[in-house]
Amino acid sequence: MSLEGRFDADEGVVRVGGDARQRYHDSRGYGYPLEGNEIALAPVEAAHLLYRGDLEAVVNTASGDRLGFRAFIAREPGDDFGVRFLVYADLRSRGFYLSPASEPWVSDPPGGEADFAVFPRGKGPGDGEIAYALRIIGERTDIPAAELREGVLAVVDEESEITYFEVGSRDPTGTSNADASLPAGCAADLLADRVVVWEPPLDLYERTFYGQPLEGREYDEPTLQCSLLEAAYLAERGAIDLEPGTVRERGREVEGERFDRRLSVYTALRERGVVPKTGYKFGADFRTYADVESVENLGHSELLVRVHPADYVFEPRDLALDVRLAHGVRKTMVFALVADGAEGTDGIEWWSLERLTP
Repeated sequence: MSLEGRFDADEGVVRVGGDARQRYHDSRGYGYPLEGNEIALAPVEAAHLLYRGDLEAVVNTASGDRLGFRAFIAREPGDDFGVRFLVYADLRSRGFYLSPASEPWVSDPPGGEADFAVFPRGKGPGDGEIAYALRIIGERTDIPAAELREGVLAVVDEESEITYFEVGSRDPTGTSNADASLPAGCAADLLADRVVVWEPPLDLYERTFYGQPLEGREYDEPTLQCSLLEAAYLAERGAIDLEPGTVRERGREVEGERFDRRLSVYTALRERGVVPKTGYKFGADFRTYADVESVENLGHSELLVRVHPADYVFEPRDLALDVRLAHGVRKTMVFALVADGAEGTDGIEWWSLERLTP
């Protein structure tokens, strides 16, 4: 027998009596218990039970109207109720229990920008364990970089399909000690948008993966073509005979203020033992190698890194494109967010996004 609920607009919950506690809460993780067998449901939980036919109707205590599923969701305030309901229903169909993150019955609520607390399979609101915090947006809702949080981002597109992204803070590290064997004062020439390093030690390319050899020269040591980022980094460490300020200035002429952000990230990666190389072919700033012993035995690059200012605003479509591309070439997409006026490698936040199938 289906039950009816009573919607209390002041409290923002739907109360259900009868055997609701055993039927909905104890066995299926909906709502939270009140006195006796009564439970309180969040509106999205009540909507799901109405949709499934487990609730026959919800009575609006203020007007006395008896609302079915269609009428109930039509009166729900807020433009995001529809997308929140779609994601709630989808995760329920996958066997998850979840509750609105702000509800008082959620133990250790994730807070922040989260819409739902999703519990591990087999767990519920009262078990004190959360699998992840879930945030829900439509495909046209932009995301300021400052609002990125660890957890899962669900994006609902215009055809009501849902894409899940796992968002995590990242700490790129590797074992490549690039500065241990740097030469001193190698001859170099600054060209329009790159630098040629004349006959440096072979290890500069073979062991620490700087530059690309200039083919066709019959010398024991290679002549390397280096990017302006590589050259600025090497010049600051005295490895080539160019003034660091001169290389930086040329970089700013070529790229504008973007050059300083990319150099900060390049430097941070090198100092973390990670070798960054251009990510142009993948539509990114860098592709990275965590462990470089020899270019001849170079493994697969692990990350694609895109550099943005800290106040950048992401469009969900761009996120989907970046993550899809990275997944297609067996890499993880990482965003390096550089604070305005950051000195050196300070003020960089690292965030990874990957597709998730709950």
